[in-house]
Amino acid sequence: MNEIGWFFGLLCFLVAAIVVLRNQIKTRKTIKKIEQMLDAANNGTFKETIFDESELSALETRFAHYFSSATLSAQNVVQEKNRIQTLISDISHQTKTPIANLLLYNELLLEEDLSDSAKSYANALYQQSEKLRFLIDSLVKLSRLENGILTLSVQRGPLQPMLKNITEQHTAKANEKGLSLSLYDTNLSATFDSKWTSEALVNILDNAIKYTPHGSITISVTSYERFVRIDIKDSGIGISEQEQAQIFSRFYRSKDVSDQEGVGIGLYLTRQIISGEGGYIKVKSTHGQGSTLSVFLPK
Repeated sequence: MNEIGWFFGLLCFLVAAIVVLRNQIKTRKTIKKIEQMLDAANNGTFKETIFDESELSALETRFAHYFSSATLSAQNVVQEKNRIQTLISDISHQTKTPIANLLLYNELLLEEDLSDSAKSYANALYQQSEKLRFLIDSLVKLSRLENGILTLSVQRGPLQPMLKNITEQHTAKANEKGLSLSLYDTNLSATFDSKWTSEALVNILDNAIKYTPHGSITISVTSYERFVRIDIKDSGIGISEQEQAQIFSRFYRSKDVSDQEGVGIGLYLTRQIISGEGGYIKVKSTHGQGSTLSVFLPK
């Protein structure tokens, strides 16, 4: 009787071991299949197949359905980006010539012998045409950046040539307002896209000149362990603490500058560019006492 009990116990153990081993093999097979699905989903080659529930788990089937939906969504995103790229190209192409003609004929009109009121209207028309040109150019650039159509080409290089060029381009504009614009020379380098970083810094500098009625504007560079900080400091109207978090929002314009020209997209575009380079922007300001916008670029 003891021998029968011992044999029966051994048989139960063997059956249990076989069941456990079978489940482990099945589980490994399912995990292996899911890993293959993940690899296929990552490289964009996933295709859903028919699964036999008697051989593969319900979990595997659910993963297959999920990856199939994700792949379809990714394909839809690519198609949508292509449509956006075409639309942006069309907008840029179709509006460039009419706006250029508006500005040209406006300049010709201003050369005519006009009455004071007519000249005033012509000047206003020219300013609005320039505003429209700037807005469309900015929106096209922004859309290309946001949709990955236009990529930033970052590389390590010295900052001084870029900053010197920006300063020289804006010295006359600052002098017209009686402002002092100065650059502190630097031998520091950073990792950035020269063309797009120039555009980002120009947006900040333009605002500094526009909103500084008198005083000075300085550009300086400071080195940190991982970043290089570019400060553009002015003695202008400043930004209230409540608005400092909003100035980088799309189309945001402070009520303090609502009577001046602007579309409220420059600083938003600036942040997109700097973020795309792996950097960030900070603002330090006291209302009525000037502002310092700091651009941090990775070394």
